[in-house]
Amino acid sequence: MINYSDTVWMLIATALVMVMTPTLAFFYGGLVRKKNILSVLMQTMTILAVISLQWILFGYSLAFGPDRWGLIGGLEYVGLSGVGMTPIEGQTIPHQLFMMFQMMFAVITPALIIGAYAERIKFSGFVLFTVLWTTLIYDPMAHWVWAKNGWLADLGALDFAGGTVIHITAGMSALVMALMLGRRTGIETGRAPHNLPFAVLGAGFLWFGWFGFNAGSALTAGPLTVSAFLNTNTAAAAAAVTWMVLDKIFNKIPTVLGAITGLVGGLVAITPAAGYVTPMASIAIGAGGSIFGFIFVTKVKPAFGYDDSLDVFGVHGICGIFGALATGLFATKAINAAGSDGLFYGNPKQLAVQALTVAVAMVFSTVGTFVLFKIVDLVTGLRVNEKDEYMGLDLSQHHESGYTLID
Repeated sequence: MINYSDTVWMLIATALVMVMTPTLAFFYGGLVRKKNILSVLMQTMTILAVISLQWILFGYSLAFGPDRWGLIGGLEYVGLSGVGMTPIEGQTIPHQLFMMFQMMFAVITPALIIGAYAERIKFSGFVLFTVLWTTLIYDPMAHWVWAKNGWLADLGALDFAGGTVIHITAGMSALVMALMLGRRTGIETGRAPHNLPFAVLGAGFLWFGWFGFNAGSALTAGPLTVSAFLNTNTAAAAAAVTWMVLDKIFNKIPTVLGAITGLVGGLVAITPAAGYVTPMASIAIGAGGSIFGFIFVTKVKPAFGYDDSLDVFGVHGICGIFGALATGLFATKAINAAGSDGLFYGNPKQLAVQALTVAVAMVFSTVGTFVLFKIVDLVTGLRVNEKDEYMGLDLSQHHESGYTLID
Protein backbone atom coordinates (compact mmCIF):
# COMPACT_ATOMS: atom_id res chain seq x y z
CA MET A 1 0.00 0.00 0.00
CA ILE A 2 1.31 3.44 -0.93
CA ASN A 3 2.36 5.72 1.92
CA TYR A 4 2.25 9.31 0.71
CA SER A 5 4.77 10.64 3.21
CA ASP A 6 7.26 8.04 2.03
CA THR A 7 6.45 8.90 -1.58
CA VAL A 8 7.06 12.63 -1.10
CA TRP A 9 10.36 11.98 0.65
CA MET A 10 11.53 9.61 -2.08
CA LEU A 11 10.63 12.13 -4.80
CA ILE A 12 12.83 14.65 -2.97
CA ALA A 13 15.61 12.09 -2.48
CA THR A 14 15.50 11.16 -6.16
CA ALA A 15 15.86 14.82 -7.14
CA LEU A 16 18.77 15.21 -4.69
CA VAL A 17 20.62 12.28 -6.24
CA MET A 18 19.92 13.59 -9.75
CA VAL A 19 21.48 16.95 -8.83
CA MET A 20 24.66 15.13 -7.76
CA THR A 21 25.59 14.43 -11.39
CA PRO A 22 25.74 18.05 -12.65
CA THR A 23 27.25 18.89 -9.26
CA LEU A 24 29.96 16.30 -9.89
CA ALA A 25 30.58 18.10 -13.18
CA PHE A 26 31.55 21.27 -11.32
CA PHE A 27 33.63 19.33 -8.79
CA TYR A 28 35.59 17.62 -11.55
CA GLY A 29 35.46 20.60 -13.91
CA GLY A 30 37.12 22.88 -11.41
CA LEU A 31 39.97 20.41 -10.93
CA VAL A 32 40.99 20.02 -14.58
CA ARG A 33 42.83 22.56 -16.74
CA LYS A 34 40.60 25.27 -18.16
CA LYS A 35 40.96 24.02 -21.73
CA ASN A 36 39.07 20.86 -20.69
CA ILE A 37 36.30 22.10 -18.41
CA LEU A 38 33.54 21.93 -21.04
CA SER A 39 34.51 18.37 -21.96
CA VAL A 40 33.97 17.28 -18.34
CA LEU A 41 30.65 19.11 -18.12
CA MET A 42 29.58 17.60 -21.44
CA GLN A 43 30.52 14.09 -20.38
CA THR A 44 28.54 14.24 -17.14
CA MET A 45 25.45 15.73 -18.75
CA THR A 46 25.63 13.19 -21.57
CA ILE A 47 25.68 10.37 -19.03
CA LEU A 48 22.64 11.84 -17.29
CA ALA A 49 20.73 11.82 -20.58
CA VAL A 50 21.98 8.58 -22.12
CA ILE A 51 21.82 6.36 -19.03
CA SER A 52 18.36 7.69 -18.14
CA LEU A 53 17.19 6.23 -21.45
CA GLN A 54 19.25 3.04 -21.07
CA TRP A 55 17.69 2.47 -17.65
CA ILE A 56 14.14 2.79 -18.95
CA LEU A 57 14.73 0.71 -22.07
CA PHE A 58 16.48 -2.26 -20.48
CA GLY A 59 18.90 -1.32 -17.68
CA TYR A 60 16.36 -1.43 -14.87
CA SER A 61 15.11 -4.78 -16.07
CA LEU A 62 18.62 -6.25 -16.04
CA ALA A 63 19.32 -4.88 -12.56
CA PHE A 64 15.99 -5.37 -10.80
CA GLY A 65 13.89 -7.57 -13.05
CA PRO A 66 12.77 -11.01 -11.86
CA ASP A 67 15.87 -12.98 -10.94
CA ARG A 68 17.63 -15.40 -13.25
CA TRP A 69 19.96 -17.78 -11.41
CA GLY A 70 20.99 -15.08 -8.93
CA LEU A 71 23.05 -13.44 -11.69
CA ILE A 72 20.87 -11.04 -13.68
CA GLY A 73 17.36 -9.69 -13.94
CA GLY A 74 15.01 -10.99 -16.60
CA LEU A 75 13.58 -8.92 -19.44
CA GLU A 76 10.10 -8.60 -17.99
CA TYR A 77 10.60 -4.91 -17.23
CA VAL A 78 12.00 -3.89 -20.63
CA GLY A 79 10.56 -0.52 -21.62
CA LEU A 80 9.06 -0.37 -18.11
CA SER A 81 6.56 -3.08 -18.96
CA GLY A 82 4.89 -4.00 -15.69
CA VAL A 83 6.54 -1.10 -13.84
CA GLY A 84 3.58 0.97 -12.70
CA MET A 85 2.23 2.61 -9.57
CA THR A 86 1.68 -0.54 -7.55
CA PRO A 87 4.48 -0.87 -4.97
CA ILE A 88 6.91 -3.77 -5.01
CA GLU A 89 6.19 -6.25 -2.22
CA GLY A 90 7.46 -4.83 1.06
CA GLN A 91 7.66 -1.23 -0.20
CA THR A 92 5.36 1.74 0.33
CA ILE A 93 6.22 3.82 -2.74
CA PRO A 94 5.14 3.41 -6.39
CA HIS A 95 7.26 0.98 -8.38
CA GLN A 96 8.05 3.71 -10.89
CA LEU A 97 9.43 5.91 -8.12
CA PHE A 98 11.75 3.13 -6.93
CA MET A 99 12.85 2.72 -10.54
CA MET A 100 13.60 6.44 -10.85
CA PHE A 101 15.54 6.52 -7.58
CA GLN A 102 17.69 3.63 -8.75
CA MET A 103 18.07 5.33 -12.15
CA MET A 104 19.95 8.20 -10.53
CA PHE A 105 22.38 5.72 -8.95
CA ALA A 106 22.95 4.13 -12.36
CA VAL A 107 23.62 7.60 -13.80
CA ILE A 108 26.19 8.84 -11.31
CA THR A 109 28.24 5.63 -11.12
CA PRO A 110 29.84 5.82 -14.61
CA ALA A 111 30.07 9.59 -14.16
CA LEU A 112 32.49 9.02 -11.28
CA ILE A 113 34.91 7.29 -13.65
CA ILE A 114 35.23 10.48 -15.73
CA GLY A 115 37.78 11.78 -13.24
CA ALA A 116 40.25 9.04 -14.16
CA TYR A 117 40.36 9.63 -17.91
CA ALA A 118 39.69 13.38 -17.92
CA GLU A 119 41.54 15.49 -20.50
CA ARG A 120 42.41 12.69 -22.92
CA ILE A 121 39.42 10.59 -24.05
CA LYS A 122 37.54 10.73 -27.37
CA PHE A 123 33.90 11.69 -26.96
CA SER A 124 32.64 8.92 -29.26
CA GLY A 125 34.65 6.30 -27.38
CA PHE A 126 33.45 7.71 -24.06
CA VAL A 127 29.78 7.34 -25.03
CA LEU A 128 30.14 3.76 -26.25
CA PHE A 129 32.22 2.75 -23.24
CA THR A 130 29.71 4.30 -20.82
CA VAL A 131 26.71 2.46 -22.27
CA LEU A 132 28.54 -0.88 -22.35
CA TRP A 133 30.00 -0.42 -18.87
CA THR A 134 26.64 0.43 -17.30
CA THR A 135 24.93 -2.49 -19.05
CA LEU A 136 27.55 -5.18 -18.49
CA ILE A 137 29.16 -4.18 -15.19
CA TYR A 138 26.89 -1.88 -13.18
CA ASP A 139 23.58 -3.61 -13.92
CA PRO A 140 24.74 -7.14 -12.99
CA MET A 141 26.55 -5.87 -9.87
CA ALA A 142 23.42 -4.02 -8.73
CA HIS A 143 21.42 -7.20 -9.21
CA TRP A 144 23.86 -9.34 -7.23
CA VAL A 145 23.86 -7.05 -4.20
CA TRP A 146 20.45 -5.34 -4.15
CA ALA A 147 17.90 -7.38 -6.09
CA LYS A 148 15.72 -10.05 -4.55
CA ASN A 149 17.59 -13.37 -4.82
CA GLY A 150 20.79 -11.75 -6.07
CA TRP A 151 23.55 -14.17 -5.07
CA LEU A 152 25.49 -11.72 -2.90
CA ALA A 153 22.26 -10.45 -1.33
CA ASP A 154 21.39 -14.04 -0.42
CA LEU A 155 24.78 -14.42 1.24
CA GLY A 156 23.93 -11.46 3.46
CA ALA A 157 26.05 -8.71 1.89
CA LEU A 158 25.35 -5.29 3.40
CA ASP A 159 25.56 -2.27 1.11
CA PHE A 160 23.07 0.32 2.23
CA ALA A 161 23.57 2.87 -0.55
CA GLY A 162 26.32 1.68 -2.90
CA GLY A 163 29.77 1.23 -1.39
CA THR A 164 30.42 -1.87 -3.46
CA VAL A 165 27.91 -1.46 -6.27
CA ILE A 166 28.87 2.15 -6.98
CA HIS A 167 32.16 3.25 -5.47
CA ILE A 168 34.29 0.11 -5.65
CA THR A 169 33.17 -0.74 -9.18
CA ALA A 170 33.72 2.85 -10.35
CA GLY A 171 37.03 3.11 -8.47
CA MET A 172 38.49 -0.10 -9.85
CA SER A 173 37.29 0.72 -13.36
CA ALA A 174 38.86 4.16 -13.04
CA LEU A 175 42.21 2.59 -12.17
CA VAL A 176 42.05 0.33 -15.22
CA MET A 177 41.13 3.22 -17.51
CA ALA A 178 43.93 5.41 -16.15
CA LEU A 179 46.54 2.67 -16.58
CA MET A 180 45.44 1.68 -20.07
CA LEU A 181 45.02 5.20 -21.44
CA GLY A 182 48.38 6.26 -20.08
CA ARG A 183 49.55 9.55 -18.68
CA ARG A 184 48.37 12.88 -20.02
CA THR A 185 50.80 14.69 -22.31
CA GLY A 186 52.69 17.45 -20.53
CA ILE A 187 51.16 16.61 -17.17
CA GLU A 188 54.42 17.54 -15.45
CA THR A 189 53.38 21.19 -15.83
CA GLY A 190 50.06 22.93 -15.28
CA ARG A 191 48.59 20.34 -12.95
CA ALA A 192 47.03 22.80 -10.52
CA PRO A 193 43.21 22.90 -10.53
CA HIS A 194 42.17 25.81 -12.70
CA ASN A 195 39.16 26.83 -10.58
CA LEU A 196 39.10 25.66 -6.97
CA PRO A 197 35.95 27.69 -6.17
CA PHE A 198 34.08 25.57 -8.75
CA ALA A 199 35.42 22.43 -7.07
CA VAL A 200 34.37 23.68 -3.62
CA LEU A 201 30.90 24.45 -4.95
CA GLY A 202 30.73 20.96 -6.40
CA ALA A 203 31.93 19.31 -3.19
CA GLY A 204 29.45 21.27 -1.09
CA PHE A 205 26.52 20.28 -3.24
CA LEU A 206 27.73 16.68 -3.39
CA TRP A 207 27.53 16.69 0.41
CA PHE A 208 24.01 18.12 0.13
CA GLY A 209 22.92 15.61 -2.51
CA TRP A 210 24.40 12.71 -0.56
CA PHE A 211 21.58 13.05 1.98
CA GLY A 212 19.24 11.84 -0.75
CA PHE A 213 21.77 9.23 -1.80
CA ASN A 214 22.12 7.63 1.64
CA ALA A 215 19.00 8.59 3.59
CA GLY A 216 16.86 7.94 0.52
CA SER A 217 18.11 4.36 0.47
CA ALA A 218 15.90 3.69 3.50
CA LEU A 219 13.01 4.01 0.98
CA THR A 220 10.82 5.41 3.77
CA ALA A 221 10.49 8.57 5.84
CA GLY A 222 11.16 7.20 9.31
CA PRO A 223 13.75 6.59 12.02
CA LEU A 224 16.13 4.72 9.71
CA THR A 225 16.09 7.69 7.33
CA VAL A 226 17.11 9.99 10.16
CA SER A 227 19.90 7.63 11.22
CA ALA A 228 21.35 7.45 7.70
CA PHE A 229 21.00 11.22 7.31
CA LEU A 230 22.90 11.90 10.54
CA ASN A 231 25.61 9.33 9.79
CA THR A 232 26.16 10.84 6.36
CA ASN A 233 26.80 14.32 7.72
CA THR A 234 28.90 13.05 10.63
CA ALA A 235 31.23 10.95 8.49
CA ALA A 236 31.77 13.78 6.01
CA ALA A 237 32.62 16.19 8.83
CA ALA A 238 35.00 13.73 10.49
CA ALA A 239 36.73 13.03 7.18
CA ALA A 240 37.20 16.70 6.29
CA VAL A 241 38.71 17.48 9.69
CA THR A 242 40.94 14.40 9.54
CA TRP A 243 42.33 15.30 6.10
CA MET A 244 43.03 18.86 7.25
CA VAL A 245 44.92 17.55 10.27
CA LEU A 246 46.94 15.18 8.09
CA ASP A 247 47.68 18.06 5.68
CA LYS A 248 48.95 20.09 8.61
CA ILE A 249 51.13 17.25 9.91
CA PHE A 250 52.65 16.13 6.62
CA ASN A 251 52.43 19.23 4.41
CA LYS A 252 52.67 21.95 7.08
CA ILE A 253 49.40 23.63 6.08
CA PRO A 254 45.75 22.63 5.56
CA THR A 255 44.48 23.13 2.01
CA VAL A 256 41.11 23.73 0.43
CA LEU A 257 41.72 20.90 -2.04
CA GLY A 258 42.57 18.56 0.82
CA ALA A 259 39.47 19.47 2.80
CA ILE A 260 37.07 18.84 -0.08
CA THR A 261 38.87 15.65 -1.09
CA GLY A 262 38.60 14.41 2.48
CA LEU A 263 34.92 15.15 2.85
CA VAL A 264 34.11 13.31 -0.39
CA GLY A 265 36.19 10.35 0.81
CA GLY A 266 34.22 10.32 4.05
CA LEU A 267 30.93 10.37 2.17
CA VAL A 268 32.13 7.44 0.09
CA ALA A 269 33.22 5.48 3.17
CA ILE A 270 29.91 5.89 5.01
CA THR A 271 27.76 5.04 1.99
CA PRO A 272 27.61 1.24 2.50
CA ALA A 273 27.21 1.62 6.27
CA ALA A 274 24.90 4.64 6.59
CA GLY A 275 21.80 2.69 7.58
CA TYR A 276 23.52 0.09 9.75
CA VAL A 277 25.81 1.94 12.20
CA THR A 278 25.73 4.37 15.12
CA PRO A 279 26.81 8.04 14.90
CA MET A 280 30.02 7.27 16.83
CA ALA A 281 30.84 4.52 14.36
CA SER A 282 30.26 6.98 11.51
CA ILE A 283 32.97 9.22 12.99
CA ALA A 284 35.39 6.30 12.94
CA ILE A 285 34.38 5.34 9.41
CA GLY A 286 34.68 8.88 8.07
CA ALA A 287 38.04 9.45 9.75
CA GLY A 288 39.31 6.03 8.68
CA GLY A 289 38.30 6.58 5.08
CA SER A 290 40.08 9.93 5.11
CA ILE A 291 43.26 8.40 6.54
CA PHE A 292 43.41 5.62 3.96
CA GLY A 293 42.50 8.02 1.15
CA PHE A 294 45.16 10.51 2.22
CA ILE A 295 47.86 7.85 2.39
CA PHE A 296 46.98 6.50 -1.03
CA VAL A 297 46.55 9.84 -2.82
CA THR A 298 49.61 11.55 -1.36
CA LYS A 299 52.03 8.65 -0.84
CA VAL A 300 51.13 5.48 -2.76
CA LYS A 301 49.94 6.95 -6.07
CA PRO A 302 52.99 9.23 -6.55
CA ALA A 303 55.26 6.26 -5.90
CA PHE A 304 53.67 4.32 -8.77
CA GLY A 305 53.48 7.33 -11.08
CA TYR A 306 50.27 6.49 -12.96
CA ASP A 307 47.87 9.24 -13.98
CA ASP A 308 44.43 8.88 -12.41
CA SER A 309 43.63 12.49 -13.25
CA LEU A 310 41.36 13.34 -10.32
CA ASP A 311 42.14 10.47 -7.92
CA VAL A 312 38.98 8.47 -8.53
CA PHE A 313 40.58 5.22 -7.37
CA GLY A 314 42.19 6.82 -4.34
CA VAL A 315 38.97 8.49 -3.18
CA HIS A 316 36.17 6.21 -4.41
CA GLY A 317 37.99 2.90 -4.71
CA ILE A 318 40.08 2.98 -1.53
CA CYS A 319 37.45 4.70 0.63
CA GLY A 320 34.73 2.45 -0.80
CA ILE A 321 36.73 -0.67 0.08
CA PHE A 322 37.37 0.62 3.59
CA GLY A 323 33.70 1.55 4.08
CA ALA A 324 32.41 -1.81 2.89
CA LEU A 325 34.77 -3.66 5.25
CA ALA A 326 34.02 -1.25 8.11
CA THR A 327 30.33 -2.09 7.67
CA GLY A 328 31.28 -5.65 8.60
CA LEU A 329 32.84 -4.30 11.78
CA PHE A 330 30.35 -1.67 12.99
CA ALA A 331 26.93 -2.83 11.72
CA THR A 332 24.37 -3.41 14.45
CA LYS A 333 20.79 -4.62 14.46
CA ALA A 334 20.08 -1.99 17.10
CA ILE A 335 20.10 0.53 14.26
CA ASN A 336 18.58 -1.61 11.53
CA ALA A 337 16.82 -4.84 12.48
CA ALA A 338 16.75 -5.85 8.82
CA GLY A 339 20.54 -5.73 8.68
CA SER A 340 23.05 -7.74 10.65
CA ASP A 341 25.50 -7.43 13.51
CA GLY A 342 29.13 -6.93 12.58
CA LEU A 343 32.34 -8.23 14.14
CA PHE A 344 32.28 -5.69 16.98
CA TYR A 345 28.81 -6.92 17.89
CA GLY A 346 29.69 -10.60 17.97
CA ASN A 347 29.27 -11.66 14.34
CA PRO A 348 32.61 -12.22 12.56
CA LYS A 349 30.80 -13.91 9.66
CA GLN A 350 29.53 -10.53 8.47
CA LEU A 351 33.06 -9.25 8.00
CA ALA A 352 33.85 -12.32 5.91
CA VAL A 353 30.77 -11.72 3.74
CA GLN A 354 31.78 -8.10 3.29
CA ALA A 355 35.31 -9.11 2.32
CA LEU A 356 33.95 -11.54 -0.28
CA THR A 357 31.64 -8.87 -1.69
CA VAL A 358 34.53 -6.42 -1.94
CA ALA A 359 36.68 -9.01 -3.71
CA VAL A 360 33.90 -9.83 -6.18
CA ALA A 361 33.32 -6.15 -6.97
CA MET A 362 37.04 -5.54 -7.46
CA VAL A 363 37.67 -8.52 -9.73
CA PHE A 364 34.47 -8.22 -11.76
CA SER A 365 34.86 -4.49 -12.47
CA THR A 366 38.60 -4.78 -13.18
CA VAL A 367 38.34 -7.64 -15.64
CA GLY A 368 35.16 -6.29 -17.21
CA THR A 369 36.62 -2.83 -17.74
CA PHE A 370 39.78 -4.27 -19.28
CA VAL A 371 37.73 -6.23 -21.81
CA LEU A 372 35.45 -3.30 -22.60
CA PHE A 373 38.43 -0.99 -23.04
CA LYS A 374 39.91 -3.33 -25.64
CA ILE A 375 36.61 -3.63 -27.51
CA VAL A 376 35.83 0.10 -27.58
CA ASP A 377 39.41 0.98 -28.47
CA LEU A 378 39.13 -1.28 -31.52
CA VAL A 379 35.76 0.15 -32.57
CA THR A 380 36.19 3.89 -32.07
CA GLY A 381 39.53 4.45 -30.40
CA LEU A 382 39.60 5.90 -26.90
CA ARG A 383 42.48 8.34 -26.65
CA VAL A 384 42.61 11.56 -28.61
CA ASN A 385 45.75 12.30 -30.62
CA GLU A 386 48.52 14.45 -29.20
CA LYS A 387 47.52 17.56 -31.12
CA ASP A 388 43.90 17.39 -29.91
CA GLU A 389 45.03 16.76 -26.35
CA TYR A 390 47.39 19.73 -26.45
CA MET A 391 44.63 21.93 -27.87
CA GLY A 392 42.24 20.75 -25.18
CA LEU A 393 39.12 18.63 -25.47
CA ASP A 394 36.80 21.65 -25.33
CA LEU A 395 38.02 22.78 -28.75
CA SER A 396 39.06 19.48 -30.30
CA GLN A 397 36.01 17.42 -29.31
CA HIS A 398 33.27 20.06 -29.10
CA HIS A 399 34.54 23.15 -30.97
CA GLU A 400 33.68 25.31 -27.97
CA SER A 401 35.61 27.11 -25.27
CA GLY A 402 34.68 27.58 -21.64
CA TYR A 403 36.71 30.78 -21.38
CA THR A 404 37.95 33.52 -23.66
CA LEU A 405 41.39 33.44 -22.05
CA ILE A 406 44.13 31.33 -23.63
CA ASP A 407 45.27 28.34 -21.55
